[in-house]
Amino acid sequence: MSDPAQFSFTVGTSLPGRHGGGPPVGHGGGPPVRHGRTGVISTPHGQIATPAFIPVGTKATVKAVLPEAMAEIGAQALLANAYHLYLQPGSDIVDEAGGLGRFMNWPGPTFTDSGGFQVMSLGVGFKKVLAMEAVGVQSDEVIAKGKERLAVVDDDGVTFRSHLDGSSHRFTPEVSMGIQHRLGADIMFAFDELTTLFNTRGYQEKSLRRTHEWAQRCIDEHERLTAERAHRPYQALFAVIQGAQYEDLRRKACRDLDAMRGSGGTGFDGYGIGGALEKANLGTIVGWCCDELPPEKPRHLLGISEPEDFFVAIENGADTFDCVNPSRVARNAAIYVAAGRFNINTSRFRRDFTPIDDTCDCYTCAHYTRAYIHHLFKAKEMLAATLCTIHNERFTIRLVDDIRASIEGGYYDDFKAEFLGRWQGRIRFD
Repeated sequence: MSDPAQFSFTVGTSLPGRHGGGPPVGHGGGPPVRHGRTGVISTPHGQIATPAFIPVGTKATVKAVLPEAMAEIGAQALLANAYHLYLQPGSDIVDEAGGLGRFMNWPGPTFTDSGGFQVMSLGVGFKKVLAMEAVGVQSDEVIAKGKERLAVVDDDGVTFRSHLDGSSHRFTPEVSMGIQHRLGADIMFAFDELTTLFNTRGYQEKSLRRTHEWAQRCIDEHERLTAERAHRPYQALFAVIQGAQYEDLRRKACRDLDAMRGSGGTGFDGYGIGGALEKANLGTIVGWCCDELPPEKPRHLLGISEPEDFFVAIENGADTFDCVNPSRVARNAAIYVAAGRFNINTSRFRRDFTPIDDTCDCYTCAHYTRAYIHHLFKAKEMLAATLCTIHNERFTIRLVDDIRASIEGGYYDDFKAEFLGRWQGRIRFD
């Protein structure tokens, strides 16, 4: 029977607060006391030790890598995309297969996003894209001027055209909940409107009101579907916190969502921190949210995977993360190592018969050389993407695992200083 007790979060070790009047965590301000902690999320399909990086398998697969290999890499859970699976093969087919995990032969916990990000971002005429820095603000009318809108938002939902065949579709909070319930992930997200750093303050306020109205509809529909689908395991529902770079909007969003209840008394099981996030203010914004959110519920930061961002986000209270970047850049020959990122398809590596990283414990580094992988990219062989994705995902998962161990072991600050002392971002080879 579908039982909310099948989902829980237990807080473990907390980072000690900052003492001696030092600078706040993050960039551009932030809380004087760190919210970082370890914990355990328990789901019907297993536990997730946090902090944890959740690899993205957009279409029920991490591109180029077997689900079994993702387990060997150390992935604790995978995230799939409601928008893409709705379009192909259809959420009804995934439901008939027994849910997302069974469909993709993944026995562990699963997440699905609401589809809101993709509905907006793939409607490129609407310029709904995430940015990590603001160049300027514009109204949506200016953003869309001269371009066909592929996604049109109103107070009830979003009408959009498929990026596959141009067919017209409509998502509402109820439609998104129905899709995600049929997909059957352990953790799903409320349907929200994605805004960007280019939107005006006035539009951010309007959008936030709309997102909160949608959140209430999501809770109500979630309650109804949970009761209707009692033969399936319980699915946790996370709210999505918007508000862009505005402190008052972010804090209000957190308070309002925390107080929200369905007609049956159901509240949100956790929270996703999403929307437009300036990299320079990432820690500050996460800190604002975690100041307001209840500590007994997990916090997921959407779309983050750069090593330096993990430290900032975890210190300020984020528990889990997802991002396509480790696999996406791997397919374009970009490799992560302790000192930074480099492209393995350059001529320097033609005769380099060493592993990608001799300190890495992944399958790729144990069995293949840089020269061979360089050859695969030049020959346009598919195996190149597989081997590099295995390495990048393992690098990212292991880093967050090591951060978790350092918090539990009481040596977080030393580990952070050592890692960031080596990490230089993009390496230049002479």
